[in-house]
Amino acid sequence: MKKALKIIGLVLASILLIVAIYVAYVLIAYHRIGNQTLKPEGEATANTVTTETTYTLVSYNIGFGAYESDYGFFMDGGKESRAWSKERLDANLKKIAELLDQNQDFCFVQEVDIGSTRSYGFDERDYLTPTFEGYSSVFAQNYDSPYLFYPILRPHGASKSGIMTFAKAEITEAERVELPIETGLTKLLDLDRCYSKSRVKVANGKDLVLYNFHLSAYTSDGKIANEQLKLLIEDMQAEYAKGNYCIAGGDFNKDLLDGKKVFGEFDKDYTWAQPIPAETFDGTNISLVRPFDESNPVPSCRNADSAYHEGQFVITIDGFMVTDNVTVQTAEVIDTGFAYSDHNPVKMTFQLNE
Repeated sequence: MKKALKIIGLVLASILLIVAIYVAYVLIAYHRIGNQTLKPEGEATANTVTTETTYTLVSYNIGFGAYESDYGFFMDGGKESRAWSKERLDANLKKIAELLDQNQDFCFVQEVDIGSTRSYGFDERDYLTPTFEGYSSVFAQNYDSPYLFYPILRPHGASKSGIMTFAKAEITEAERVELPIETGLTKLLDLDRCYSKSRVKVANGKDLVLYNFHLSAYTSDGKIANEQLKLLIEDMQAEYAKGNYCIAGGDFNKDLLDGKKVFGEFDKDYTWAQPIPAETFDGTNISLVRPFDESNPVPSCRNADSAYHEGQFVITIDGFMVTDNVTVQTAEVIDTGFAYSDHNPVKMTFQLNE
């Protein structure tokens, strides 16, 4: 009996030691990437953009290529922790690339993996870049997380992912700007956050400044995304004060439309789906652009707690912001039926004012 108890004790001690080592590894390995100067790639078809010309911008969170319509993610209440398989991931990324090959002038893409366990080490830039031949591009790494050993039987693993900006006009310079994140243990789940800032010359001597972002989702109460948004708006306001044109687009992880009224009630509070505080844009020259067709409202995101189905929680959290010297003509959600991602792409047409 004593021998059996001793063995049990040794086993428990070994398990506790392994857990302690793993926790220490996660805490030690965690790091923030910081602000960076980014190098534009590719050869654009134009050197500048012009005023009084209609341009098109598409923004799309591709969900690292895994979120097909039958996919449910473990952190959203589903069961999956990785893409279904290498073969399905490859096929889905090709479909995403085909969808984006619609001759838009600018494109913002979020959750582009470059070597993650969850996406089998694929560099997903290799699928997107050929689609945008004749574009200038910039990639900003959003996060580089240590190995998450959960779920136990199929761990999510390590994640390296970022945001990618494409422009038909030459991107002359770009940078990664670090965003504030929570300071508690929640940061291990929400990872690092940033936005990319890319400059395109306007024929009148000003700059068109493009902001691509993916704000925090897995936070304690959603307030940190408000702080991130505030920093982004302050940057845009400073550029506008210099006479430049500013356009931002991406995943706000905020309710842009009062989703309960538009898409129906839901029986759970989602901290990442809080509305943007009413005073956010007070005293600024910046407007929120909500992609919305009142006669046919289409959500931009679904909760991936299971395969996509009728009655699932849906919401619009993807959209744009522009400064007052930009005229928005249309803003809409492209309805894919969430076939390739837990997000639908959003599209905006606009002009730069003379």
